[in-house]
Amino acid sequence: MNFRLAIASLTAACLLAGCGGRPQLTSTQTLQVMDGNALPAPTGNDLVGETRPYLIGPFDRLSVDVYGVPDLSKQVQTDAAGMIQLPLVGQIKASNQTSAERAEAIEQKLTRFVRRPDVSVNVTESVSQVLTVEGQVAQPGLYPVVGKMSLIRAVALAKGTTEFAKLDDVVIFRTVGGQRMAALYNLKAIRTGVYDDPEVFANDVVVVGDSPGRRLFKDILATTPLLVSPIVALIK
Repeated sequence: MNFRLAIASLTAACLLAGCGGRPQLTSTQTLQVMDGNALPAPTGNDLVGETRPYLIGPFDRLSVDVYGVPDLSKQVQTDAAGMIQLPLVGQIKASNQTSAERAEAIEQKLTRFVRRPDVSVNVTESVSQVLTVEGQVAQPGLYPVVGKMSLIRAVALAKGTTEFAKLDDVVIFRTVGGQRMAALYNLKAIRTGVYDDPEVFANDVVVVGDSPGRRLFKDILATTPLLVSPIVALIK
């Protein structure tokens, strides 16, 4: 084998294997680089948040009852966009509203067909544990977190990346103990086993491809252009 080619191959293999550790990363005015390669898990308070009136969300199951008109009473589930489909009413948005607000809106729609409609809406199953996947994926949106979920699985729920997606530009945003954090990942490196597929949690935001989030890391990446391990940082 050509000597120079052998040296280049050995260097590349060493980088991918993490020989000697990654270069020392310097914090910037925006990001404070943290030790370690993983975002800390959120606390219970981070997942639940403060007490407030419950707003219907994506994938919640609802019981819509029209008093005295059983044919119009239905069990429905909101889709990823928070929409539901009802007889006579058609498609209507339910997310980001309370049950009482949604019942009132349905009553207004039904006045054309039913005299003095009396509607009640109840949440029968709440899927409040959701994460956001956006950017260069086939189907951006909110997705339920059921059981243990990884970054690769979250991207798969969004129907995978688009044809020209930047696989080395994937940022996870997370709030831990009230502190906003971000981590930069390389999907190709995860798929080839260079480092582990990280776990994602409810309320995480996953952004695939070039984005303002990824550009937060541009000064850090100037000193280490090859992402051989995740970069985890506090957002100042």
